[in-house]
Amino acid sequence: MGDAKPIISLRRVSKSFDQLHVLRDVSLDFVTGQTTVVIGPSGVGKSVLLKLIVGLLRPDRGQVLYEGKRIDDQREHQLRDMRTHIGFLFQMGALFDSMTVGNNVMFPLVEHASMSDAERHQRCAEVLHLVDMAGSEAKMPAELSGGQRKRVALARAIALHPRVVLYDEPTTGLDPIRSHEINQLILKLQRELRVTSIVVTHDMASANMIADRMVMLYDGQLVADDKPGKLVEHENEVVRQFVTMSQPGSCGA
Repeated sequence: MGDAKPIISLRRVSKSFDQLHVLRDVSLDFVTGQTTVVIGPSGVGKSVLLKLIVGLLRPDRGQVLYEGKRIDDQREHQLRDMRTHIGFLFQMGALFDSMTVGNNVMFPLVEHASMSDAERHQRCAEVLHLVDMAGSEAKMPAELSGGQRKRVALARAIALHPRVVLYDEPTTGLDPIRSHEINQLILKLQRELRVTSIVVTHDMASANMIADRMVMLYDGQLVADDKPGKLVEHENEVVRQFVTMSQPGSCGA
């Protein structure tokens, strides 16, 4: 994708679980400052790709690099610093139900940052304001709607000023209005924080709204890599069919 320098690279990465080959010889660069959306049917390895990037899974073959440095062969304690540069929004938010909103957001600050209590609370207030959840520190996750839980989870994901944010199905379980709000937040964070975003989604309306670039996985392989809107005229029929059938209002939606 041009001459821009990648912040994350996959080099001929393969990953299997028993006899299930999830990723097969995938090579992919993620360009600094861009929002790359990863699409494809369920079970093609989209979420596995995110877990490989952050070191929650290791490839069977190939290499994963962060800023040109190989990370897939590092031990758990060696990955600690790299992970502070990467925020992860899990599919269902993954908030701690026994913690307040404030303590959820401050959890990575307590674990990974040398800050005073006052500094942690100030940072918590800043990121909650950024995701339009200002003043919610004392609430419990059970008191929040699905969209609000996603916002709080996103605040936690950016608390450490990450350079990269990974989103695993950020609009799953949300109605169209709440989904649009989350999409607007993703765009806002890229614009104001200049983060590199990698978004896994099956929601083509969301994908088309936020993507600078769209890639598609199918049968464990990378089958498309282009700008939004270009995939409908892709040479691969599987790509064209997936994009068309996934559009809102189509008979396959």
